[in-house]
Amino acid sequence: MCGITGYIGFRDAYPIVINGLKRLEYRGYDSSGIMMYNDKQIHLSKTKGKVSDLEAITNKEEGRRKGNIGMGHTRWATHGVPNDVNSHPHFSQSGDLVIVHNGIIENYDTLRKELISRGYVFQSDTDTEVLVNLIEEVKKQEGCKLGQALQLALNNVIGAYAIAVFDKTKPNEIVVARLGSPIAIGVGKDNSEFFIASDASPFIEYTKDAIYLEDEEMAIIKLGKAIQVHKIHDDSIVDANIQKLKMNLEQIEKGGYDHFMLKEIHEQPKAIIDTYRGRMLPDEGIIRMAGIDDNINKFLNAERIIIVACGTSWHAGLVGEYLIEDKARIPVEVEYASEFRYRNPIITPKDIVIAISQSGETADTLAAIKLAKSKGAFVFGICNVVGSSIARESDAGAYTHAGPEIGVASTKAFTTQITLLTLIALKLASKKGEVSKPELRVFMQEMQLIPKKIEALLKIEDKVKEIAAVYKDAKNCLYLGRGFNFPVALEGALKLKEISYIHAEGYPAAEMKHGPIALIDENMPIFVIATNKGHYEKVVSNIQEIKSRSGKIIAIVTEGDTQVKEIADHVIEIPETVEALTPLLTTIPFQLLSYHIAVMLGKNVDQPRNLAKSVTVE
Repeated sequence: MCGITGYIGFRDAYPIVINGLKRLEYRGYDSSGIMMYNDKQIHLSKTKGKVSDLEAITNKEEGRRKGNIGMGHTRWATHGVPNDVNSHPHFSQSGDLVIVHNGIIENYDTLRKELISRGYVFQSDTDTEVLVNLIEEVKKQEGCKLGQALQLALNNVIGAYAIAVFDKTKPNEIVVARLGSPIAIGVGKDNSEFFIASDASPFIEYTKDAIYLEDEEMAIIKLGKAIQVHKIHDDSIVDANIQKLKMNLEQIEKGGYDHFMLKEIHEQPKAIIDTYRGRMLPDEGIIRMAGIDDNINKFLNAERIIIVACGTSWHAGLVGEYLIEDKARIPVEVEYASEFRYRNPIITPKDIVIAISQSGETADTLAAIKLAKSKGAFVFGICNVVGSSIARESDAGAYTHAGPEIGVASTKAFTTQITLLTLIALKLASKKGEVSKPELRVFMQEMQLIPKKIEALLKIEDKVKEIAAVYKDAKNCLYLGRGFNFPVALEGALKLKEISYIHAEGYPAAEMKHGPIALIDENMPIFVIATNKGHYEKVVSNIQEIKSRSGKIIAIVTEGDTQVKEIADHVIEIPETVEALTPLLTTIPFQLLSYHIAVMLGKNVDQPRNLAKSVTVE
């Protein structure tokens, strides 16, 4: 959540920082700000609203854009309402220090009262202004440099943070630190310039060399010198591991699509291929996954698998539960990561915890991982971002290879996560002897066809748009599915809620008569997954119950279906496939429906209100 950008070097900092903020808009925010230093003074510009509103302010005065040092921030409000004053960056009381901060300082109120007793006056309601003044107070009391003052101050802080601090009395350096919130440092040639950002997207056209700070690490960035990385709590020096970025600029541009979300929906065939490429060898009847192969005995001897995730990733985990239990016959539980550690769960060394997160930075999922490891469980991470916190915290894992996902509402993350979970289920089933080589080969051959079948589905987008136009003004919707497609119903409802703000709920189709049926009338659209695989006749009966109460039925059926076509108001056909793979197809019409309804309603599809792409606070 929120976004940090920064630059120190020989270039004009303003275009780098402001364009970096635009690249980070997908993370979700409600205000923005920028600091520029021009060798004499600091210019601070900030406002409630979008980065475009910030640009309008800075364009009024050329001096606000001058300088070779700058820091920017997009804020998602935690402490204090979204307004100009609470926006970042924040000054210290003397005006010497400037800070940008992602995260939450949990003991800010105690620190604030102590600083007030020492004569500090606060301009904002934020925990961030408390932090910058705490750093200033420590620097003054200890008579130390900024790096040491930051280190000492953070030892008195409870919470999560990614911060960058500039001191105008030492204008050749910026100090950054992290705990629970990501921060990346781009390194220019010969240390002649440095870039700071919440992820690498703001600086990929300038450098491919990046350092990702680990938790409880601090970096002192000085022009012309190699970066020094220290542990915050004991000041030990850490090797600054420079990684080569694999991302390219084209991947984070819209490529001719109106929105990132639509682009990412259409990227799913390629993303799925990239996820199973090299791992799935159908002709040989082999699945290769190093994270599983290297730890196969742990998986085969596990008493159960616990999947922890949030949001869309949780829905993918539910599909994974069906897959692993059905194919590998290993008990699986799926937990909301946000609730997992607060209910004192029973975890043993015989458990395997699979943690799923697109960004690899989800705070609740990270906390669940740490709890599981403290109980001796083996943690397997599934994420999309190389070098992310979850990738580093896990004992083993696998990347989805979906490519950057910029739209806040996940699409290709969902289908690539299901793809990986399918491979895991098949791998374990093969090793346990639950599936024969010929059966495995046939299943993998069918899986190879899924990308082409998604491409065929994407060609009926115009029909989906027609249906979207009919139901765009609905106030409430129900999504129903059974078996493997119950989680898809949940995901379809979530997509509609996220980007159109229409209330929607997903249910197992059979649960409809245990409550939701009371809501059904002629104004209620009900989206039903009624493929010919798995409980088809039961779902048809559920549809009949809806029809008898005048509900509007939009059904997803298998090509060639005749029975549901006679009952439903609208039908969307998907290609034939095996039951376990249907979620990869049934989710596509729901994604397109949500997208087009939101566009027709004039909503901000890529940056829906109140939401952030990566939830890095609890």
